[in-house]
Amino acid sequence: MAEHLIEKEELTNYTIVPAEEDRSDYWREKLSYAVRLGNQFKSKTSITFNTTEGPRTVHTTVWSLTENYLELKAGRLIPLTSVIDVHF
Repeated sequence: MAEHLIEKEELTNYTIVPAEEDRSDYWREKLSYAVRLGNQFKSKTSITFNTTEGPRTVHTTVWSLTENYLELKAGRLIPLTSVIDVHF
């Protein structure tokens, strides 16, 4: 699968849809670590998520995590059901 890297500011240009398989519980555990990396160590995470135009990847700091969403800078949200992959 070719990686389509986008800037976090471009998230509003895409319609985010659920991934083929909902792995929210798995991603919630991994992304809680990404929140710590971002808040304490200013480290970025690559997040691949599903859109109507296919998978897109954003490399950014994860600010917070809720039951259903991960929050990026400026309040941009990605549903956990749409996450395909995470790399630190």
